Amino acid sequence: MTQPTGHLDRGNGTKLAWAHHPGREPTVVFLPGFRSDMTGDKATALAAFCADRGHAMLRFDYSGHGASSGDFLAGTIGAWSADALAVIDALTTGQLILVGSSMGGWIALLAAIARPDRVAALVGIAAAPDFTQRLMWDAMTPAEQATLRRDGVLYVPSQYGDPTPITHALIQDGANHLLLSRRIPIRCPLRLLHGQADPDVPWDLALQIAEQAESQDVRVSLVKDGDHRLSRPADLALLRQTIAALLDQSSP
Repeated sequence: MTQPTGHLDRGNGTKLAWAHHPGREPTVVFLPGFRSDMTGDKATALAAFCADRGHAMLRFDYSGHGASSGDFLAGTIGAWSADALAVIDALTTGQLILVGSSMGGWIALLAAIARPDRVAALVGIAAAPDFTQRLMWDAMTPAEQATLRRDGVLYVPSQYGDPTPITHALIQDGANHLLLSRRIPIRCPLRLLHGQADPDVPWDLALQIAEQAESQDVRVSLVKDGDHRLSRPADLALLRQTIAALLDQSSP
């Protein structure tokens, strides 16, 4: 499967890589996670699924991620959310189904709040709103917090490869976009998929999102042996089934 690809010039020296397959509405938009990109298993499986159904599908890389330019260490939740809105506004029209993985789930929620008239539904895969506060800052020791304040960046071990750099700017900016301490003004259908064996994002976070969302059309699907990525064949089948039902519900 070949998708039209390109780069969106943000006007600040950054160019965002994207792949957009045209088709009928609603357009499915995949928002990747922290240090992930649009070439992962979930993104490519979803692109093939949408192409088979004839639905439009957009995937992209945030600044400092994947094929996009920019410095990862300069990135923040606010900056990456602005990237998402810029790509969505420039490359899509009409109704959208946002599919966010991990950090992408947080950004998808922020995008839905910013564009309420355009988002027909939202799917979170191990969605991680507020992770900079709950899963990073609050989990650090006082010594680690002091190092982060002093040096501006802290490198923590990662089971997925090289140590993960966490910047003080990421933590500070994340505090400006926290969602779980209040009602989340999302009124579209909301589907939350989460593995109960997720070592990175606690599965009960999905229940908190469901509780805080204003939407009454919310369903949480827990996969008992599912990990953080939810990229096994059975996990991808669940994702396709979830998206298919929303497409059928939302299509004109």
